[in-house]
Amino acid sequence: MDINYKNNRRYNTDKPPRKVGKFINFIIYALCRIILLRKDYTIEKIDMENVKAPYIYLSNHMYFIDFEINAIANYPYSINNIATIDGYYRRPFLMDLAGCICKRKFTTDMSLFGAIKKVLHEYKAVLGMYPEARYTPIGTTAKLPDSLGLMIKRAGADVVIGIHHGNYLHTPFWNYRKKRKVPLYLRMKRVLTKEQIENMSVSEINEIIKKEMYYNEYEYQKNNNIHITEPFRAEGLHKVLYQCPHCMTESKMNSRGSKLFCEHCGKSWELTTLGELVADNGVTEFSSPPEWFEWERSQVRKQIEEGTYHFEDEVDIYSLPRTMRFMHLGKGKLTHTTEGFSVTGHYRGKDYEITRDSKTMYGLHIEYDYCYVRHEDCVDISTLNDSLYCYPTKQNVVTKLSFATEEIYDILVNERRKRKKNR
Repeated sequence: MDINYKNNRRYNTDKPPRKVGKFINFIIYALCRIILLRKDYTIEKIDMENVKAPYIYLSNHMYFIDFEINAIANYPYSINNIATIDGYYRRPFLMDLAGCICKRKFTTDMSLFGAIKKVLHEYKAVLGMYPEARYTPIGTTAKLPDSLGLMIKRAGADVVIGIHHGNYLHTPFWNYRKKRKVPLYLRMKRVLTKEQIENMSVSEINEIIKKEMYYNEYEYQKNNNIHITEPFRAEGLHKVLYQCPHCMTESKMNSRGSKLFCEHCGKSWELTTLGELVADNGVTEFSSPPEWFEWERSQVRKQIEEGTYHFEDEVDIYSLPRTMRFMHLGKGKLTHTTEGFSVTGHYRGKDYEITRDSKTMYGLHIEYDYCYVRHEDCVDISTLNDSLYCYPTKQNVVTKLSFATEEIYDILVNERRKRKKNR
């Protein structure tokens, strides 16, 4: 049951990307340099002396500033970035002019490979990809799709990886409004040549990509002795560290200033200037935020394996079928089980249900304090021709939904591999 829109047109994500001319490319480069004039950033290039476009450029993703640094780092070559539909919001002409390739989050779009071939083989340009497909929630590598290796194998081009450091520490996803004084650093490295790829399997390519895409911002902060002294440095951290390891209560964590605390049992932790957590009283369960984060993931995995995981809530729904405005669809219901997602509601006199099977979603697009609709947390359930931004009634639950999506997919993939092996 589709949504009963008055206008059934959708933004055409299948249209081929534009070739970025030299003049437009220079304008993009110059604007990025101007934007970054007051930023302390360094770009290091490794094994890039003989690298020329076309090539695939894979980058980790921390905040919008990634795009600007990447544009400078890859100049004089133009980049055709794969971008999401909300990136086109109110500026589709500019995104098209910049050669972007519009796609919806965590969908399997068969037209993407045609766009990739056009960029690499017809335009002889750089294909910009952010394979994590979201801002990092905790400053570590997110799960990468297994399809990445197959795409690289078929693309027939060198692979360059750009790993940003400091961007997350400067602008964490969970509190992007309050910037910190942190230097930015990009390490740009060719990791695979076209010739190497020809003689490698898809799984071998994936292993190299996963190894080269590794990063941990808290390790980087400690190793480089970066002290974040801003008094608000922990504000918002409860959005990702939502479960208390002391009393095990979910969604009752909160933060203020440099403190993270549980509103249920009262236990609190200090986030030090070096990014470590220290309990104010008693045992420090996790001194590293990523360790706490991964412990939460294990708790969700346990619920899934025990058959107790289930999410259901009333949500306020906004959709983005085109690019100029979000449509308010009113109240609905969001359900998530091991089978997948279901969004049901009623709009313009008709019921609708949008579903996504767990086998088709290796990740979930979540937003904290979403800037385009209203400043609250939400999840995005996308299909090939629509995106539904769902605002739960329950507080501080979107990170758990993201964990559950990834872990359910991982379990399904492992089960499929076992069946293949036993045939």
